[in-house]
Amino acid sequence: MRDDTTRHFDPDDFELSSWSEAFPFDRRDFLKTLGAGIFVLVTLGDLTALGEQGGRGRGYPDDINAYLRIGEDGRVTIFSGKIEMGQGVMTSLAQMAAEDLRVPLDAIDMVMGDTDQCPWDMGTFGSMSTRFFGPALRAAAAEAREVLLTLAAEHLEAPKNQMRVLDGVVYVDSNRSKRVTYAELVQGRQITRVLAEEAVLKAAGEFTVMGKSFMRLDAIEKVTGEAAFAGDIRLPGMLYARVLRPPSHDATLRSVDTSEAEALPGVTVVNEDGLVAVLHEDPEAAEKALSMVRAEFDRPESDLDEENIFDHLVEQYTQGRASDQRGDLAVGESESAIVFEETYLDGYVAHAPMEPHTSTARFEGGRMTVWASTQTPFSDQQQVARATGLPQENVRIITPYVGGGFGGKTGGLQTIEAVKLAQITVRPVQVAWSRAEEFFYDSYRPASVVKIKSGVDQAGRIHLWDYHVYSAGSRGADQHYDAPHSSITVYGGWQGGGSSPHPFAVGAWRAPGANTNIFAKESQIDIMAAALKIDPLEFRLRNTSDERLIRVLKTVADAFGWQAGAAPGGRGHGLACGLDAGTYVAHMAEVEVDERTGQVKVNRIVCAQDMGVVVNPDGAKMQMEGCITMGLGYTLSEDIRFRGGEILDTNFDSYEIPRFSWLPKIETILVKNDLVTPQGGGEPAIICIGALVANAIYDAVGVRLFQLPMTPARVREALAEREG
Repeated sequence: MRDDTTRHFDPDDFELSSWSEAFPFDRRDFLKTLGAGIFVLVTLGDLTALGEQGGRGRGYPDDINAYLRIGEDGRVTIFSGKIEMGQGVMTSLAQMAAEDLRVPLDAIDMVMGDTDQCPWDMGTFGSMSTRFFGPALRAAAAEAREVLLTLAAEHLEAPKNQMRVLDGVVYVDSNRSKRVTYAELVQGRQITRVLAEEAVLKAAGEFTVMGKSFMRLDAIEKVTGEAAFAGDIRLPGMLYARVLRPPSHDATLRSVDTSEAEALPGVTVVNEDGLVAVLHEDPEAAEKALSMVRAEFDRPESDLDEENIFDHLVEQYTQGRASDQRGDLAVGESESAIVFEETYLDGYVAHAPMEPHTSTARFEGGRMTVWASTQTPFSDQQQVARATGLPQENVRIITPYVGGGFGGKTGGLQTIEAVKLAQITVRPVQVAWSRAEEFFYDSYRPASVVKIKSGVDQAGRIHLWDYHVYSAGSRGADQHYDAPHSSITVYGGWQGGGSSPHPFAVGAWRAPGANTNIFAKESQIDIMAAALKIDPLEFRLRNTSDERLIRVLKTVADAFGWQAGAAPGGRGHGLACGLDAGTYVAHMAEVEVDERTGQVKVNRIVCAQDMGVVVNPDGAKMQMEGCITMGLGYTLSEDIRFRGGEILDTNFDSYEIPRFSWLPKIETILVKNDLVTPQGGGEPAIICIGALVANAIYDAVGVRLFQLPMTPARVREALAEREG
């Protein structure tokens, strides 16, 4: 174990790593003091004209100085409002910049998630970093490269069309001895230049950095333990805060007595506007002081729990939003040879990240600086300004490494607590949630219900698709099969909000809603195939004209060694596919079921993914493996138990996430498709796991599970119903 209490970090000389150096000035001062860096004034123009997605329409600036700086030593600093939380985007974005600037990857330094230095960004979620920020970054790098080529042509006294660049060195094509480095072009001067012509991005066939696997830029720091997180920040005079929590989400504070805690030496007690906290320079002393606070709460009666929540949700959501309507449902039902009607249930799931929510705040000189474990630094900046009454420009959010987020670190409650306490005490304050607080205050993936009525004709084609989803939203609900009579109706979403029917906060979770929707959709597809005694793969291929989907299905079947046959076949083979974040994905699995215990063991999963141009193949495969692993958790074991607003699972003794000991053999295949720009990779491979395992269980033992997670008890219940 590393003793973090012996480490001292001062933000004025604080260095998380080369990418996150905390400069002691804001962005305006930073630009003023660039000195011998290249300062290029250009307009990115319409990024879609460069053959990419995203860009200006998503709030990204036109000025390339928001994205990069080329120093006199030739090193390139990239600024990104995205953050690194283990998904590897720090490396893939560096590759994208290096490719179009034409410098080596090891010449890139990344500064991420610092509101004083980086361009505004909505946040790191939705598998959007590579899809939407990547094109803006590549365009900025290409513009900077063209400016440097122009400067090199003037320096070398040769036509620009004869200039070539390799690894940050510009040379004359006909005479390679005539050369100048990027560092030499900018040394000792600041350059302002407007680019007249349009920069051209490299085509996939020309890539030398993108499309290759590089070791992650954060790998050594994380393996050696040098990587610093928000909880590693140590500031002179810093106080550790422990906050009084209610016993349930629906409880209200009636009275509080802090006198015993106040009597302890070195303890500071805060009781303002509903925030009750004890603070001390020793975290254990703060914990002891909190145990001495006497509080009484009023708690309303509630009979809601993990069993009856589904009926509650359907009753609460009375108005739906219809979309993707085709044909006539009544006609589709009347013309169907067989009609199937099923209901699917999915419970609450926690994010359970390795790093609990943590923030360290310092209020000094009228400015608030926060080191936050967050996916949304710019949103946090706005929230802090509102909470403290400070001008937004006087709030700086610095995002160190984040130890997992999965959508859960977009709320910022711990940051608001830290800044309020720092403002009140005028001392640096760290708020680090315990694991119990993490389970209690974290938002959850919402419990959801999906009702499907579908029909097939005599030829084994889907003729009817009437889809209703409650509480999960529309992500993943879109129909990728050819059903002439179909409709999708969405009741509420995963975001929760003021009128939420949930007894506690719900929100984003890895591929929010899609894992629920694909579980229902792909289970229903298998039910129809089984009733018709058609091989599940053949049934899918028969009912889709989407060439990308067909390709991933055939690819995964070849790699798995799929043998055609109707389910159940006693083999324990399953199939599921889907589309998320622009990426097509298909899985096949082999499972075995212990009919005595109900235990499901997944032995093998093969996953094929078409995500367009792949920036870092090893990084993409790591994300696929991570998605599959996390997906097995929501599929087989993860389920928040509650009573009203009280959370009954507060640690990993009762909330079970996947263990390495029960992971299957995982095989990943990246389907080459350079005709499509880079698509999302952080979430697609998780969406199918529920349906994949459910379909494999049916093939193994002939029972269908309609509720996630598919625990041993639920498997035994289904087996008993089969025997009955």
